[in-house]
Amino acid sequence: MTPAMTALSSGFLLSLSLCLDLGIVNVAILRTALRAGGMAAFLVGVGSSLGDLFYFSLSAAGATALLAWAPVRWTLWILGTIVLLVLAARMAWEVVHPHALALNDDADAPRRTPARLVGYGMSLALASPTSILWFAAVGGAAIASTGRGQAVWLTIGFALATVLWSALLAFAIASSRRFLGATLVRALSAVSALLFLYFAVRIFLDGLRDMRAIAG
Repeated sequence: MTPAMTALSSGFLLSLSLCLDLGIVNVAILRTALRAGGMAAFLVGVGSSLGDLFYFSLSAAGATALLAWAPVRWTLWILGTIVLLVLAARMAWEVVHPHALALNDDADAPRRTPARLVGYGMSLALASPTSILWFAAVGGAAIASTGRGQAVWLTIGFALATVLWSALLAFAIASSRRFLGATLVRALSAVSALLFLYFAVRIFLDGLRDMRAIAG
C-alpha cells in the first residue's frame, strides 16, 4: 500500500472511531431521523462533519508547525495514547452498561431549513466535549504518526468517513426502528473501543520507534 493510501485509510478509521461514539451529535442525528426523515438527519450529519473537519484541520496545522521539535512529538504521542486508552475504556464500559438513548425529548427535534439543519449539526460538533478532547490530544498525535507529507490524504480520509457515517446512520434509522436501543449502543461501542485501542497501540509504538531512532 502506498503512503498516500495508508494515510487515507488511517484518516478514515480515525474518523470512524470518533463517529461511533454515541455522543450529542449522533443522538441528534437519531432524533432528527425519527422525526423529520433521513435527509434532514443527513444534513445534521453534514454539519457535524464540517465542525469535525474544522477541528481536524486546526490539529493538522498545529501539529505540522510543531513536529520539528522532538519534545512536542513525544508529548503528543504520550498524551494521544493516554486519551485513546481512556476513550477505549469508556466505550468498553458502554458495551457492558449501555446508556439509554434519550430519543423522546422534543427539545432537540429541529424543524429547520436545510441551511439551519447543517448549522445545527456544526454547532453540536464544535461544542461536543468528546470532540474537543479528541482533537486536542489525538489529532496531533495522528498527524505525527502518519507523517507531515501525508496530512492532506489523512484529512481526505477523515472527511470521507464522517460523510459516509452520517448518511448510513441517518437513512438506516429513518427507515427502521429495529436498530435502536441497547443493541445499537453495545455494537457501536464495541467497534469504537477496538478502533480506539488499535490507534492507541499504533501511536505508542510509532512514538517508541521514533525515540529509539533518535537515541540510537
